[in-house]
Amino acid sequence: MRNIEAIFFDLDGTLVNSLADLAEAGNAVLAEAGYPLHPLDAYRMFVGSGPEVLLRRALPAGEADRLGARLKTLCQRFGEIYNTRWNRESRPYGGMPEALAALNRRGMPIAVVTNKPQDWAEPFVRYFYPDVAFAEVRGLRPGVPKKPAPDGVLAVAANMGVATKDCLFLGDTNVDMKTAVNSGCFPVGVTWGFRDRRELVDAGAKALLDEPGDIIPLMDRFLSEN
Repeated sequence: MRNIEAIFFDLDGTLVNSLADLAEAGNAVLAEAGYPLHPLDAYRMFVGSGPEVLLRRALPAGEADRLGARLKTLCQRFGEIYNTRWNRESRPYGGMPEALAALNRRGMPIAVVTNKPQDWAEPFVRYFYPDVAFAEVRGLRPGVPKKPAPDGVLAVAANMGVATKDCLFLGDTNVDMKTAVNSGCFPVGVTWGFRDRRELVDAGAKALLDEPGDIIPLMDRFLSEN
């Protein structure tokens, strides 16, 4: 069993339940453009890979490719709408503020690596977790491959001076588990988010957590078995 030098977290569906606000913004864009809308639960499968992929999944089959450059316009409009409502319904998952505070007290370095754009991710984390110390919040940046590419995790690990083989990566989707595998982190799936247990296991999760309070016992298990 390995030591733990740091813990990386996904954001949407892991730290914050943001599904309703993302879905409302997505449906608002679709409505303006004259496309069919989707129920809230459908957005569980649309989110996780950034705004453009969300819209590609929400649009009718093949429509994103037919739109060409206009897809960028819809993405921009999505951003404009989301920026007016990102904190209306979104909330930290129950028990997560306490779990993160406990990690801070123990001196365990923590960071966020998300496919939410950087200029959204940082204020988002500050708003919902104002009292939690994160070593870094790294969102989607131009020219940098998004998750499941390992680039973001590797950059944060280098900035923190930690080895990814000694880090946990917690997330709620197959993208997160693949990110963990690709970067050399230990993949931990969380079942309170947007996807189901089977997806997490199939994507490489080596542990599953059913509530945020399970984070500390998992960390203690690693430390005791080291």
